[in-house]
Amino acid sequence: MQSALSDNPLLSLVGALAILVILAWLADVVTKRFFLGLVRRVAARTRSTWDDRMVERKVFTRLAHVAPAVVVYYGIGTALGVTPGDVGAGTDPASLGMAFQLVRRVALAFIVLTGVVAASNFLAAINDIYSETYAEAGNRPIKGYLQVLSIFLYIAAGIVIITILLSLVASVQIMSNDMIRIGDWVEMPQANADGDVIDIALHTVKIQNWDKTISAIPTHRFISESFKNWRGMSESGGRRIKRALYLDLNSVHFLGDAEIEHLSRHEFLRAYMREKRQALAAVNERTPSDPDVIPERRRLTNVGTFRAYVKHYLRNHPRVHQDLTLLVRQLAPGPKGLPLEIYCFTNDTAWASYEGIQADIFDHLIAILPEFGLRAYQEPAGRDFQAWRERFTAEG
Repeated sequence: MQSALSDNPLLSLVGALAILVILAWLADVVTKRFFLGLVRRVAARTRSTWDDRMVERKVFTRLAHVAPAVVVYYGIGTALGVTPGDVGAGTDPASLGMAFQLVRRVALAFIVLTGVVAASNFLAAINDIYSETYAEAGNRPIKGYLQVLSIFLYIAAGIVIITILLSLVASVQIMSNDMIRIGDWVEMPQANADGDVIDIALHTVKIQNWDKTISAIPTHRFISESFKNWRGMSESGGRRIKRALYLDLNSVHFLGDAEIEHLSRHEFLRAYMREKRQALAAVNERTPSDPDVIPERRRLTNVGTFRAYVKHYLRNHPRVHQDLTLLVRQLAPGPKGLPLEIYCFTNDTAWASYEGIQADIFDHLIAILPEFGLRAYQEPAGRDFQAWRERFTAEG
């Protein structure tokens, strides 16, 4: 029998849920028959009347209804084979995770409702006890105050129940859409949160930021507000580099014969330069019919050659993901020069490794710019102004 249950997950699940229902029913029976029976017998034998009023107002009867709800609240995880740590961690089926959240939160809402009804009955019992015990109760009644307090308790309970149900809706949507899991890197700027999800609780999602602080964000905000989940990046195995290298426009020029010869010796450029020289030679063979017309000849530029070098360099880089998008493109020139954007992905998504790979790539590209007769754009600094002043002073 046990082997049959273990071989059939659905049958095992139904059996576990049946056991949970039986335990909840037993908790209800034991509480009502034995606990309430004991309370009534003790109240009947004591000389004081306060316990009799508690029994009459059914304070303990209301509290007895909490027992089966508590059993369900703490037992549903075992019945479904799901723990609070599994929910949102991506290790449990979405349907079981949603069922776990649904049952637990409905049970919690029922506990809150039952508790506030018991508290209201308790206040009514206090009024009965006060009226019977104190002679001045007729002149100084407290029933109105207790009723106001009871109203506040109901309002507070209503707010709590609505919050529980709203968070339930948010949690169901989060899990059904697989929006966040424990361990995800989540960024929500409006909540000053940027880090790993460490807990998805009843009302809040806890995020450990990179500075090791903890942000507790209400669950419903992940439904009503925008946020960024970096899980897709982690699962793809590549992390994007999108950064521009700004070139000084004054350093862009056509390559001379000596420069072409020099650059043709570079490993990453030999095949490119050979193909380009052959293609340009074929195009430039034509001669205009009018001898007074200067022929328009195609020539290699240092920036175009550098762009080809960067692409070959990235294609041969061991830490660049070769199966994802790789682009080396020019953006529109501006006041800061000519942006040459590097768009590629590293094959290591860890933050520290990613930053190291990105820095190594740009270290190399910046250092090799003079080989192509190019300069990186840099706004004038105090040292530049000082050098100009010294030069003008010497010339003047």
